[in-house]
Amino acid sequence: MVIPVHDVNPVRRTPFVTYALIAANVLVFLYTPGIAGSVAGDSGLSQLCHLQAFLDHYAAVPQELIHHQMPRLVPTGDVGLGPHGAGCVVGPPDYDKSPPLSVFTAMFLHGSWLHLLGNMLFLLIFGNNIEDRMGHVRFTLFYVACGYAAAYGYALLNEDSGDPLIGASGAIAGVLGAYLVLYPKARVWVLVPFLIFLPLRLPAWMVLGFWFVLQAVYSSGGGVSTAGTVAYAAHVVGFLAGMLLAWPLRPGTPPPPEPRSLLWGRRARPSW
Repeated sequence: MVIPVHDVNPVRRTPFVTYALIAANVLVFLYTPGIAGSVAGDSGLSQLCHLQAFLDHYAAVPQELIHHQMPRLVPTGDVGLGPHGAGCVVGPPDYDKSPPLSVFTAMFLHGSWLHLLGNMLFLLIFGNNIEDRMGHVRFTLFYVACGYAAAYGYALLNEDSGDPLIGASGAIAGVLGAYLVLYPKARVWVLVPFLIFLPLRLPAWMVLGFWFVLQAVYSSGGGVSTAGTVAYAAHVVGFLAGMLLAWPLRPGTPPPPEPRSLLWGRRARPSW
């Protein structure tokens, strides 16, 4: 797996939406119950039960998305004693949940620092150019649309799954798909693990094509990794959705007008 660190592809405008999405994801992660304890090194049962209850409340669950049915029992966040020892208490849900809305909230949830940082790295490197090409509003709608496509696509393949689906990976996969369509020849600096991490500058089509092939191969086992923690099928669907939505903007079509300074009415300088 190659790790992208920078692309040689300047933008014309500040990617405010990309920065806002990164900030929102980080803030939600820090305020997620159970995360503070895990950051401090406390991985106790109480922290786990709080996190499980929070994720079941706000995560997208394939079973709920397809059948529109809430489970009769959900984690409450409390710890109790059972026949097999201590565990997380379950009970009837004391809240109303909208499955379609849960897809949106799930886009800002992450289960670990590694999950969060990996997603935000890809969004930072590739999101600014897609936002620059589409404009702030269209990029926002595009990002959300890819997230929904990824979640519902995964749910259709795993409609009886009760496992919560979280993370911005599906939406960001859409960003990668759009980048492949719009900037296939842009150069991307990557780190390739070969005894040590070797820095290489490769064309985007090679980096993103390799990434997509890996996701497709991993998803062939039913959509989830052997560890049962990564919804690779959601990445595949999000990537394809991004390619499809970006196709009308591919090279050869006129870009949106360049931004102008609000003070002087002059064209803004490229942001490097």
